Amino acid sequence: MATEIRVPTLGESVTEATIGTWLKKVGDAVAVDEPIVELETDKVSIEVPSPVAGKLSEIAAQEGETVELNALLATVAEGEAGAAASDDKKAPAGEDEKPAAAEGGKDNNEKSGASGTDMPAAPSAQKMMAENDISADKVEGSGKRGQVLKGDVMSAINKAESTSQSAPTAAKAPRATPPAADADREERVRMSRLRQTIARRLKDAQNTAAMLTTYNEVDMSAVMDLRNKYKELFLKKHDVKLGFMGFFTKAVTHALKELPAINAEIDGTDFVYKNFCHIGVAVGTDKGLVVPVVRDADQMSIAEIEKEIGRLGRAARDGELSMADMQGGTFTISNGGVYGSLMSSPILNAPQSGILGMHKIQERPVALNGQVVIRPMMYLALSYDHRIVDGKEAVTFLVRVKESLEDPERLVLDL
Repeated sequence: MATEIRVPTLGESVTEATIGTWLKKVGDAVAVDEPIVELETDKVSIEVPSPVAGKLSEIAAQEGETVELNALLATVAEGEAGAAASDDKKAPAGEDEKPAAAEGGKDNNEKSGASGTDMPAAPSAQKMMAENDISADKVEGSGKRGQVLKGDVMSAINKAESTSQSAPTAAKAPRATPPAADADREERVRMSRLRQTIARRLKDAQNTAAMLTTYNEVDMSAVMDLRNKYKELFLKKHDVKLGFMGFFTKAVTHALKELPAINAEIDGTDFVYKNFCHIGVAVGTDKGLVVPVVRDADQMSIAEIEKEIGRLGRAARDGELSMADMQGGTFTISNGGVYGSLMSSPILNAPQSGILGMHKIQERPVALNGQVVIRPMMYLALSYDHRIVDGKEAVTFLVRVKESLEDPERLVLDL
């Protein structure tokens, strides 16, 4: 009996994914719940397991191909083990089917366009063709059985734009051709879907928001003294280390309660105020930056925040974040200090209206009560959307965060 493996539900607003890496090949034995393929979505990478034990008999989508929800990925023959000789000679799925799609002749070409197939275009591709007034016969399909995918439409749009330009402009290469001596030492690597999404979202944020950054600095002496005094007892009682993120997250939620515009977002001509604090925590991974969310952080203790941040951090590094872990953030904290950053201007995590950048703690001379003393100082940076947040609110927010960290008893007393 053959069992079909299809693209699972990927989360709210996610309608397609890209085949990342096949972890098994045709003929390989697979166990129940053993991952067989990795999918890349706009937000996370997920592994798709086999629901049955058997042998992988067919791969229906190749690496780099875009697939819709519920699209066929592979077929597993239940109960079979090992690879038959015929399987070893079988061509990768898709290659032996392309000629068949091309045999449809003139009738199929007229029906479906340049793709030469009667397969309907993917929904996302149909939408993009309609939005850009592109005829189906102008798009070459690269999907299963010649199906037109969203990426094919994007390629057709780019091609049309390049050919419409003047000859000198069209002939210009997107990048300078490297010298022959350097060309062999270059390596071209396809951007992952996650990295493409990161690049697009960051640029969209710059283009859309009236983004501005304001700075302050905080004396970390009180937090460091409190942490050193109680870190062993804290670890023993809560089974989690006492870090700085718990203090910062708590200080941020206190400030957001006083300044709700920084916890809001713009929807068309409306302001949407959030009466809750879902704090995104930027985490760097081998595959790029992800921002899992600590939900209802304003209702959590420092210990609960530290536990949740620890869980999300481990899941991010192991590639096990779920879509639920990534959605719904209302404000983001980015800690560049772990990499040694002294100061930076973080980019908004749209559609949020604020992001706080933490930085390296560095001992510096400061004036205190008329004397120059050495203190562990940290620069703070708040980037905000000036369309909804005024300068006074932004500066006040940073001052409130500074006050909470320099006098952490305020966090305990909710002041």
